[in-house]
Amino acid sequence: MSSRPELIDRTACAIVDALRQGEITTLDLLDALEARIAAVDPGVNALPTLCFDRARDCARRLMDKPAGERGRLAGMPLPIKDLTEVEGVRTTHGSPIYADHIPARSNILVQNIEAEGGVVYGKSAVPEFGAGGNTFNEVFGATLNPWNRSRSASGSSGGAAVALATGMAWVAHGNDMGGSLRNPASFCGIVGLRPTPGRVARDPGTLVDNLLAADGPMARNVADTGLLLDAMCGENPADPRSLPRLSLSYREHASQPRMPRRIAFSADLGITPVDPEVAAICRAAAEKLAGDGVLVEETHPDLSEAHEAFQTLRAFHFAASHAQKLRDFPELLKPEMVWNVEKGLKLTAAEHLKAEEQRAEMVARTVAFFDDFDLLLTPATIVPPFPIENRYVERCAGHEFETYIDWLAIAYAITLTTAPALSMPCGFTAEGLPVGLQVVARPRAEHDLLSYAAFIESELDATITTPIDPR
Repeated sequence: MSSRPELIDRTACAIVDALRQGEITTLDLLDALEARIAAVDPGVNALPTLCFDRARDCARRLMDKPAGERGRLAGMPLPIKDLTEVEGVRTTHGSPIYADHIPARSNILVQNIEAEGGVVYGKSAVPEFGAGGNTFNEVFGATLNPWNRSRSASGSSGGAAVALATGMAWVAHGNDMGGSLRNPASFCGIVGLRPTPGRVARDPGTLVDNLLAADGPMARNVADTGLLLDAMCGENPADPRSLPRLSLSYREHASQPRMPRRIAFSADLGITPVDPEVAAICRAAAEKLAGDGVLVEETHPDLSEAHEAFQTLRAFHFAASHAQKLRDFPELLKPEMVWNVEKGLKLTAAEHLKAEEQRAEMVARTVAFFDDFDLLLTPATIVPPFPIENRYVERCAGHEFETYIDWLAIAYAITLTTAPALSMPCGFTAEGLPVGLQVVARPRAEHDLLSYAAFIESELDATITTPIDPR
């Protein structure tokens, strides 16, 4: 194996262009990744399962095709989150229940990515069943933040975010219910996009009309994020939520910065405490945009019912998805999982109906809000990366949270609106830890979101240009 370490520093768009032009091969990329992972991952534990033999077999089959038939990714390697099944590759869901699980088929999402020339070489670390905003589990242990290995990488797409920040991936798959993609992006200084539900097709699971969960792309910059969204999006009859592929290219929109006319900024959406340093860094980013000619107003849509609605809808989702596991393996589930499933099993029809009505009202108010604003900006996460030994954030700015998910409200409130939301770097704390800005656009307007985010990226100049070594 002859590695070319300089490939690690390139952008994903540059890698795909070089693949199409025949300057490099997927095998070159896999060699570079394998060497980088061997050097870096023992210190951060981001990619606990690797499948390089499978990846090289896929690469050779892809390379046998004409260059024009290799899909939008043209042979780009990427990791898949360990909550999503890949045929023949150990997929644990971060749980002892599935510690030795080898799927017989891949999720629709993976099938679509591979059809577009994506080559899977590993699984990225997750918390058990994606629950909680800290990536640790009983199968593989904890994933560490590369900016300071005493801190959390957040979750549940923590392994993907760490792999990107450290050069063990050019792009990565993530998914998000209450910030599972956005929070790790914020903590690790990379970009993560939660699209409108249905933009990316996947196996629907128990709840075929689920609007809480969405899969999306993660990368080190906005253009690379658009590149992966191009490969991930599109409808599939097996996923009733899935939306048709549009004629536009998300990569092209993400590569063409466009200045928004009018932006709303809110440090807290009126529903959550926020660490003062995080709020100040995000407000400074909004003020910089105002100084560049964008109209910025401190306001937000009314999302006051978000806590009650999300707690109920999430609990219903957990009961539908995991009640059988609680019955069969109660001793193998972490306490937070047990609490969430039991809460869902106790729900009444009236409570569920009320949550659905609250969500419908918040969607309507948000759509109307975007008649007046191009974007809504907030902190992506209300705290900087916290100590890895803390299971979750228990308090912030003098406020003590009631449950293990309350600290995620600034993300899950946006989840309820179905609006696409992107987390991108906007600065660093005094300790040198990344802070992310949440950028939200009108539902189904990912193309506008990426173009506006590209403008913000150019103005803030906070994006990682080359991977970091763990610290």
